[in-house]
Formats: sequence, structure tokens, C-alpha cells
Amino acid sequence: MSTDRAGRSSAEERAVEAGDVLAVLSADMTVCVWTGAAERLWGYAGDQVLHRPAERLLVPSDPDVPRVFAGGPWSGRVRIRRRDGREATAYLRITPLDADGGAGWLVWGPSAYDRPGLDPAAVDALLHHSPISLAIWDRELRCVWFNDSAHHQDLYGSGPELGGHVTEVVRARHPEFLERAMARVFRSGEPLLGHELWPAEVRPPGRCYRVALVRLEGSDGRPLGVCSVAVQAGTGQEGGRLRLLNEAKSRIGTDLDPLVTSQSLAETAVPNLADYVTIDLVQAVPLDKEPLRRLKSTDSRIPGFYRAGAASIHDDLRESLWARGTPVYVPPASPFTIVLDHRRSYFEPVLDTSPGTWLDDDPDRARVIHQTGMHSLMIVPLQARGAMLGIAVFVRSENPVPFSGADLALAEELAARAALIIDNALRFTRGRTAALAIQRDLMPHHLSGGSTVEVATRYLPADTHGGVGGDWFDVIQLSDARVALVLGDVVGHGIHAAVTMGRLRATTRALSKLALPPDELLRLMDELALDVAEDRFDDGPSMPTAFGATCFYGVYDPESRRCTMSSAGHPPPAIISPDGSVDFADVPPGAPIGVGLGAYESTEVELADSSVVGLYSDGLIETDHDIDRGLQRLRTALTGRVSSLDELCGSVIDTLVPDGPVDDDITLLLARTRPAAD
Repeated sequence: MSTDRAGRSSAEERAVEAGDVLAVLSADMTVCVWTGAAERLWGYAGDQVLHRPAERLLVPSDPDVPRVFAGGPWSGRVRIRRRDGREATAYLRITPLDADGGAGWLVWGPSAYDRPGLDPAAVDALLHHSPISLAIWDRELRCVWFNDSAHHQDLYGSGPELGGHVTEVVRARHPEFLERAMARVFRSGEPLLGHELWPAEVRPPGRCYRVALVRLEGSDGRPLGVCSVAVQAGTGQEGGRLRLLNEAKSRIGTDLDPLVTSQSLAETAVPNLADYVTIDLVQAVPLDKEPLRRLKSTDSRIPGFYRAGAASIHDDLRESLWARGTPVYVPPASPFTIVLDHRRSYFEPVLDTSPGTWLDDDPDRARVIHQTGMHSLMIVPLQARGAMLGIAVFVRSENPVPFSGADLALAEELAARAALIIDNALRFTRGRTAALAIQRDLMPHHLSGGSTVEVATRYLPADTHGGVGGDWFDVIQLSDARVALVLGDVVGHGIHAAVTMGRLRATTRALSKLALPPDELLRLMDELALDVAEDRFDDGPSMPTAFGATCFYGVYDPESRRCTMSSAGHPPPAIISPDGSVDFADVPPGAPIGVGLGAYESTEVELADSSVVGLYSDGLIETDHDIDRGLQRLRTALTGRVSSLDELCGSVIDTLVPDGPVDDDITLLLARTRPAAD
């Protein structure tokens, strides 16, 4: 390894040249900040040099040492003493933190000053004459240093003082937002770029400063504070608008729930656009409530909306008179009803609260307006596909700048995007509610196997964007004490699947009265399903649109104790023996009903008294998307002596079905044969 005449290795040379800010010295020239670059250069850890005289780091015999600590800016070569006792030459620069060095000194490495073409005066300009303000904040977010530019930015006021908290030093409209951002950067260590702040004084709309925040760390990695860099960004309207729209894209529409979507819109607009935002819909959500009527009333207020979303710069929502999910009352003649009737935005940049306005008929809202200082108002319609869904209300209170025309355009764009999502959510909610109602009505309400079998069931509707599925089940008492066990699953989700399920259940019940063998009954169901599809979709010479449904049909005869089974593409039934063992019946799987292949076979299985037949839909065994593994899990869940069928149903569902929404309907039907003596 080569060394220079001072014994410094090439690796040490690279370490020296990799430096930038090395240390911060207090006014008495003791070390108060020691960086990793300084540790690499000198070899000392932070706890070995902090709060000790900086001159010990230099070689006393070097003639330049007195000039280094003479009390003024200095740059040049100087001999340093490393921890291992060796000496080295370093290029250092000493820069005062304020005009006279009373606040301390920065020690810079060579990379910032000694690169070819970089004038040291440029760094002085950055610190003392730049339009960019720099400030350092300690762990408690109190200012410990700022450059001269902070005196010239109205973001800090005319005379910022050291030791002041960020909310005292920064003269922004909402310094508490900067405080929260600094605290987050200090905790996480992740820098924040592009944070926008507006001066406290009323300025032309859009005048702002763009702020970057970076955590400062000591040589041991512990956070020391936060550095802020602020530059005036001019009007900044377009950048802020695009940023807010991008945020809206990522936050709004992630859930097909009208309440969630409405709340996301409100939270996106606060505090970026408004201090307080509400989303009020003309329809109750969820849809199990009666929609509000458009009343022609002589009362001073009418229930015009339901509150679906609300957000504020105040955590206690002190501006809000109504909670989410409750009716919102408005005067018959007010900006809210005007927007609802005319479908155009209402824009009042300076809110008129004087006597003789619509607020005379709304004293509660007037009281809140005066208490919270609301002074600027926008009400934007929420409309999509020709339907009026509600209104979005934007208010400024602590932000002293009135809304501008650009703000209104931004609010309308946000509302238009959200309205489409809300409309989709309302359509999905209505469709799912209707499908569930149809399904509940078409499902059996009282299942009974009479004296032949004991039955228990569980049914979980799907909770997907497509809506509920088309599962159905039935227990049909036939002649001679025989019982038919049925379980089917229509392909697809939504109202069409629910209606198709109802048709198939009715068809199965009707055909069961003919005492047909199971395979013949499924063949007739397949033919009838094709006839229905051809009649429904016959729009010309094109082939009819088919649908598919799986179905299991079995008939248990208590005299022979045999169960005759046939399957139209349905999973095999589980047979639980009285000793608790579980097998799956070998039933040939035919084609699903509605395909038109109609070739089915029947299988007979002898059942001992107190045997249990378990029928289920594929949703129960496909929760982990592996049918073989799902069947094995079902076998394990069913294994064991059965005491209560109802308890076994609950145990199987709890074991196999994950928490949260499911993608497909889940149905389980258990039927236990009664002893022949019964």
C-alpha cells in the first residue's frame, strides 16, 4: 500500500476526499456535532471528541493552526492528528453559522470547496445571500441555526429568533402542519420533499414556499434534529393542483363503499384545498333506509341530504353539526338547495354573513360559521351519468386566503372524479342488496327431513364486487318417507345468478314430485335450462347464450338405508360414518346444467344409521385456491364423532373460512340419517 510523505495511505486520501460537512463547532471552538465523514477522516468516534476543544484535532506545530481558530472564515491545507497517532494533510474550510461566528462554526471537507471550478464564495453566497433559507431544528423542533436568507423570507417574518419552536418561528398559515411533518421526518428518518407552505399574511392566491425536510444524524446514527430548506415557489398553482389530483387518484375509489369513497374525497381535500369539507348525498347509505323525500315544506329546514363524509383541520370536527350517516338539514332556500336544483356550483369567495341572507333561516349553521371563522365557501354538485348524487362543500376558516377561480376548478374536478366512484358504489350496493333480497326470498326458510333425516345448514353470501352468487340448497320430503337432498351453484354473481338459482330450485322441486331417478332428473333439468336460455336470449339466428350451474341430487330411502346420488359437475359429498371416519362418495361428475351434454350417472351408497351426508359448494373448499388441499382440510374438519349437527356446521365454517369478505358463496348442508326404529 503506497503512502505519502506524511504516511497517509491512498485509502485515507479517499476518505478525506469523501468528506463534506465534517463537524459543527460551538462559539468557543469545542466540538458539538461530529459526522461520519469526520470519523472516517480522523478515526475518532463521536464520544471521543464531542464537547472537547477542536484544536486537539490539529498538529500544534503547523503554522496555519493559529489562523484556523482566529475567529474568521478560513480555508486551506492543515496538518491533522489522527487517532492512531499519524499525521495527515487535509483541506478544510471553516465557515461561521452567522455573521460574526457567535452561533458557532461549520467545518467542511474538501469535496464541497476544493473541487476544480468551485469558488468558495459560492458557498458563502448559499449560506448568507441566497434566496434559499436554511434552518436547523433540534430534537424538540426548536430553531438552533438559520442562514441570513431566513430574514428576507416572509415565511419566517422579519426577525426570527434562535430557540423558538417551529410554530413560533415559522409565520405560515398552518405551522402545525409543518410541525407534524418535521416530527414525522425526525421519527422515520425519511426525507420529505415538496411540502408547501403559505405565509400567514394574505397574499395573491397560490403564493407559497416549497420546503424540504431532512433528518440530521450524529456519527452514532442517533437523530440530532431536522434541517429545513425553503425556496419561494411563485404561484405554484399547477404543481399543487397536479399533486392533489394524483393523491385523489390513489386514495379515492379503492373501496366500493359510498361512505368510504366520500370520506376519502373529504380527507384528500383537507388541508390541501380547504380547512373543512363535507360530502352530503341525497340518498341514504347504506340503502336499507328510506331515501329522503324532496319535501315541499313550510318549515324553516328540511332533511335534504345524508352526511357521507367529513374532514377538518380540527380533529374534533368542531365545524360539523351532523355526524356521518345522519340526515343533514338545510333551509328550503339556500345555496345547498340551489346547487341541488340547478346542478351548478355555488361560489362565494367572501362569505356574506350579514343580516338578510339565507343564514337568517339557518341560525345553527350561522352560529358555527361565526364561532369557527368560516369566510370562504364553495359548494360543488356530485353528479354522474345524469344522476344528481349530492354535494361537496368546501370551506376556509383559518386559511385567510379566499377561494379563487382556480380553486373552484380544482374542486369541481375532484368532485367529478369522486362522483363516478360514488355512483359505481351506489349501483353496486343497490345491486347487491337486491340480489340478497331475491336470494333470501327464494331460499328455503324451514328445512325439514321429517322422521328420515336430521338437517343443519350454513350459508355465507359472497362479498365481492360482482355481488352475491347463486348457491342454493334444499331438503325435499318425497313419498314413502324418502328424502331428496339438493345443493347447487349457479355460475356468476349478482341478480341474474340469484334469479337463475330461484328457477333451478323451483324446477328441482317440481321434477322431484315425479319420483325420477337422480340421473334422469338432472337430464331433464339440463333440457329445461336450455329451453329457458333459448327463450330468453333468442334475438335472431345466433346461438342462444347458455349458462352453467353445478348440482348434486341425492335420494335417501330409509327402508333400504341406501342413498342414490347423481352429480352435474358438483363436488362429491362427504360421508361421515358413525365411528367418525370421513370418505368422499365416488359419484361420476357429469357436465354442469345448461351446457346441453345431459349424460348423467347414478351411484348408490349404503348408509348406516346415524351416518351424516355432507353437501357443500366449491366456495368452501376453494378458499386457498387448491381443491385437493381444500378437500383434505374439509375431511379433517368433519372427522370425529358427531354430537350436534348445528355445532359441526359452525365448527367447519370457522375452520375453513378465513376472516373477512369471501369471493364466492359458501354453503354447507349436513343430513344425518335417523335410526330405523324412529
